[in-house]
Amino acid sequence: QVQLVASGGGLVQAGGSLRLSCAASGRTFSYAVMGWFRQAPGKEREFVADINIYDGHTNYADSVKGRFTISKDNAKNTVYLQMNGLKPEDTAVYYCAAASYVGAAYTYWGQGTQVTVSS
Repeated sequence: QVQLVASGGGLVQAGGSLRLSCAASGRTFSYAVMGWFRQAPGKEREFVADINIYDGHTNYADSVKGRFTISKDNAKNTVYLQMNGLKPEDTAVYYCAAASYVGAAYTYWGQGTQVTVSS
């Protein structure tokens, strides 16, 4: 129904920046919220940020507030995650996801893109 492709991960030094992209295709009108999650080795997947596709409302995990910014380009069906002031603790595989409506479970997932922050 909806296909998500995440990109933009890489290796960066502590204090550096990366911008992740998530491009959606298919039945893009079937979702209302897109978000970013991450999973570090040996840890559970955790919420990072999300954005309402229609009104732009955003939410952030406390661990990334003030450093990460989620944004969208509706014309390109793309959501971005600008990551500044990266820390080694941010090292993880980052996944984008979509939910059909506010409050729904995330049912569409991208393949993930690796972010590695060196110290």
